[in-house]
Amino acid sequence: MQGTVASFDQTTGSGHVLTDQGVPLDFGVEALADHIRLLRVGQRVFVETEASGEVTGIAIWPTR
Repeated sequence: MQGTVASFDQTTGSGHVLTDQGVPLDFGVEALADHIRLLRVGQRVFVETEASGEVTGIAIWPTR
């Protein structure tokens, strides 16, 4: 699914995203793709989740 970064703590690597369906999801540093070092509020991302809703992956939306 896709969403937007709503908050990101650079120190801990955790934050939360708001999905395009309006669902807020928290994530921890372990969910960030290897190439991500910094996210900014408002940045578009791809979000992978478990059936339970737990975020398992965050990847940066490609910019062109």
